[in-house]
Amino acid sequence: MLIGIDHGNKQIKTSHCSPFTSGVKESDVLPFGKDILKYDGKYYQLTDQRIPYHRDKTSDHRFFVLTLFAIAQELDIQNVDGRDTLRVQLAVGLPPAHYGAQHLEFSQYFLGRGVTNFTYQDKPYSILIDDVGCYPQSYAAAATIIRTLQDAPRALIVDIGGFTADYLQVKNGEGDLSICDSLENGVILLYNKTRSRVSAEQDVLLDEAEIDAILIDRSPGTPPSLGDLVRRQAKEFVDDLLSTLRERGLELRSGPVVFVGGGSILLRRQIEASGKVRAPVFVDDIRANARGYELLYRVCHSRR
Repeated sequence: MLIGIDHGNKQIKTSHCSPFTSGVKESDVLPFGKDILKYDGKYYQLTDQRIPYHRDKTSDHRFFVLTLFAIAQELDIQNVDGRDTLRVQLAVGLPPAHYGAQHLEFSQYFLGRGVTNFTYQDKPYSILIDDVGCYPQSYAAAATIIRTLQDAPRALIVDIGGFTADYLQVKNGEGDLSICDSLENGVILLYNKTRSRVSAEQDVLLDEAEIDAILIDRSPGTPPSLGDLVRRQAKEFVDDLLSTLRERGLELRSGPVVFVGGGSILLRRQIEASGKVRAPVFVDDIRANARGYELLYRVCHSRR
């Protein structure tokens, strides 16, 4: 069974399930609450407290545990029985700038573990990860609309994620890894700056969910002055990001500029109002990278 997983610094996404925070806490005893997984004698529970940024997600076992959560949720939503050992093929990805150096190690991180037995929500699972395909994120998300880019001599993909904002140039539908990079300009930076500014100016402690709610107009009780301050911070963040891209010689006013990732969805209003992008194209599906990984896996394996 093929399962695409987007291992974001902010959220884990799969093709069908609701995204969940890239945070997990470990315990030797059964914790209280929901979203509990037992693996290798330990209990793990999802938490809203993100794992600190890891450039190398293979440095410990936590992203493997988060992968088990994602697999279990995908099996449940697709009504697949995971009790008998199920062969799983993973389609995953990395930022384009990290892809060349890390894709082999990231693929191996999931392989060679043999049969993995675990329980999730008291339900047993048995899986064998027998193949992994790793692809550049951003391009994977754009692959879901690649037909619209095939005739464009040049297009720019911008993926605003949790910790990084990744860009990749596409020529006639093919990704050009010689023109790509990962900037430490993800929405986590916006959250941190906004929280500090709001705390200093208005003595209010906001969390990330509250900032999101203000930016998408789902916080009707927010005082106008507080909402205005949060939106100004978002505008400054977007202006700085787009200026950084322009300083790197990336053209934003000719050819398609495709924005993908949860940060792009969150900041769409500010991007459109910036006046720095002639005709932005938005991939509004937050699961686009995960679905793109599956698409690229199938295309690559059909050619074998």
